[in-house]
Amino acid sequence: MTGRQPIEGEQFFPQQQQRVRGDFTRAVCTTAYEWGHGARTCRRPPDAGVVKGIQQTKLMETIREKQRQTELQAEGFIRKMEQDIRELKKRKTEVELLSVLQLEEPLSEEMKEKLPKMLARFELRRIQSYAVDVTFDPDTANPYLVLSDDGKQVHDSDVRQKLPDNPERFSYCINVLGEQSFSSGRFYFEVQVKGKTEWTLGVATESTNRKAQITLSPQDGFWSVRLRDGYEYKAKADHVALSRRSGPERVGVFVDYEEGRVSFYDVSAAALIYSFTGCSFTQKLRPFFSPGNSWLFI
Repeated sequence: MTGRQPIEGEQFFPQQQQRVRGDFTRAVCTTAYEWGHGARTCRRPPDAGVVKGIQQTKLMETIREKQRQTELQAEGFIRKMEQDIRELKKRKTEVELLSVLQLEEPLSEEMKEKLPKMLARFELRRIQSYAVDVTFDPDTANPYLVLSDDGKQVHDSDVRQKLPDNPERFSYCINVLGEQSFSSGRFYFEVQVKGKTEWTLGVATESTNRKAQITLSPQDGFWSVRLRDGYEYKAKADHVALSRRSGPERVGVFVDYEEGRVSFYDVSAAALIYSFTGCSFTQKLRPFFSPGNSWLFI
């Protein structure tokens, strides 16, 4: 009786063959049970190719899921690391400069004279890292104000435009707000005022009165600095007069919501113009502008 001829090498591994058959049988029984067929026993093992295909499919699904989770974790780690690197770069020059103060040797007179300006410039550079993109909100603009199409320029005109008197619009005072609002954190924006003889800049609360004469004071929801007649600078907090040798070309406005601080800077000179401190903000804040008699740029 001839029967089936054994495959080459088959006769040498009878125990291994039996083990493989048993593994296949257990795998198929387990798979069938997991699929809800209730087949706890199997009389006949299915095709080995089917079993292998099922196993490979499940294995690939597991690998892909683990890979996806790993990639998400890696992306989060990379973002955090990039943020830390940016912060370290910003502080590097400040640390190097401040380390000068710890030298045992006395500073030269020249360094003593330059140091305050250098520190002021580093401080402004740090604050500028909180810069946000600001655009004028056309729905809040007084009808006498003309806005550019990109929302980055505004000026006062002699002609009152026919615009809807919506609740957001300043109907009485010649003002406009920024489209962006902030209720936490820090933010900074700059306004070009070169050559202008009058302007008012700052931030205002969301609920400010827009239909009547207003007082630009913190009590009424305004934190602002103004220029009038080309030389008269005032912080609108009890009409504090500010001493300025020359008019700034760009004014930077910085807000720290949690600290309760609104600061104004002469960007070119890296000099502080004025700071409101100890403020208690409870509403959203929006950039505030009154352009005066010529174009205002942000």
